[in-house]
Amino acid sequence: MKRWEKEGIVEITDLSLPDKKHLKKGVAIIECVQEIPCNPCVDACPFNAISMENINALPLIDYEKCVGCGKCVGVCPGLAIFVIKIIGDNALLTLPYEFVPLPEEGQIVKALDREGKEICNAVVKKLKFGKTPVVTVELPAEYAMEARNIKVV
Repeated sequence: MKRWEKEGIVEITDLSLPDKKHLKKGVAIIECVQEIPCNPCVDACPFNAISMENINALPLIDYEKCVGCGKCVGVCPGLAIFVIKIIGDNALLTLPYEFVPLPEEGQIVKALDREGKEICNAVVKKLKFGKTPVVTVELPAEYAMEARNIKVV
């Protein structure tokens, strides 16, 4: 039994991840691990980078087609899609955020790992409002694959 089945925590080994070349251009990372009937990410992608074998299959991302636009992030009901772009020693992480208060651009927040533990400071770079608010933060690149939420302090 996988950890996410027992504790709800996805681990890196459960995921299909992009290589460094794709992370430098910026791509979506899908951390969906449950085969359930859901496909808004497929419909949201204007570049046809996300596909599914059938409505119950896990979504697959073609990193050659993905441009990291983030349209998929705010439509995922499972809050399981993130965009990462590595820029030198830093990274931009775009994530869904359904808590209040919402952060403000320029605000320093705490980046949290998949277990909710604080791992580093991050700076809010952009807020996008829609069905689910989407926040882009800048943080040290070494934490880009670990950080999956933020805490407003």
